[in-house]
Amino acid sequence: MSTKISTWPAATPMWVDLGVDDLPAAKAFYADLFGWDFASGGQDAGDYQLAQLRGRTVAGLGPKQDPDTPTAWTTFLASDDVDLTAKKIDAAGGQLLAAPFDVMDSGRMALAADSGGAAFGIWQAGTHIGAERVNEHGTLCWNELHTRDYTAARSFYSKVFDVSYQDVTEEGLIYSTVRRPLDGREVGGIHHDTALPDHTPNHWMTWFASDYVAGTATRAVELGATLLGPVEESALGRMVVVRAPQGEVFGVIDAPRTSD
Repeated sequence: MSTKISTWPAATPMWVDLGVDDLPAAKAFYADLFGWDFASGGQDAGDYQLAQLRGRTVAGLGPKQDPDTPTAWTTFLASDDVDLTAKKIDAAGGQLLAAPFDVMDSGRMALAADSGGAAFGIWQAGTHIGAERVNEHGTLCWNELHTRDYTAARSFYSKVFDVSYQDVTEEGLIYSTVRRPLDGREVGGIHHDTALPDHTPNHWMTWFASDYVAGTATRAVELGATLLGPVEESALGRMVVVRAPQGEVFGVIDAPRTSD
């Protein structure tokens, strides 16, 4: 297991949140599936909820700001200076969806799309560092970009976040792990996803850890979710992809546990 009490290094995927149409239903789904409790984000945070596991914050849930947007988990990447990162996004061919703004004393954030249109968030920590518990059952363990524009995506994130890459060679798979600049640690992935349906945009995928993937998958279905494929073995562990009752897609994997 791993807990975190200090700011995440720049370029690390360090937070995920979800905007939904039916917040009570989403809270009930994830509380049952992963054992999450919820705490209010504060008086000025609307109805934004901090999901917690054994006293540590693991993710965010809230009502959609725009009911016409799809229901999807948003990956946030750490930044030491959101305003500077925003300028780099523009220069690298991305687009700001929400210009940098302060979230009370919690931090400063922006929302953006990369050069291929995949949406993500940027977070500069204040009192809120992001995920405080990772790499254990019911918590965030991996984030990866699924993109049709593999070469362009690698170029974009290296320009904006100064990351480097480690190629993963496997038959039928074009994939890179993302290495953050501070220490070269592998903190995410970029997948050249040639199987993306035409109606599915390039996107960041959230993976949660499970100690019993088959059981988690079964319970998800009992709670109204759909599996987008069978539970299967991979080089990284047993895994399954889930579409939750309100439409958001996420992965569940019994991946090797590491410290933060």
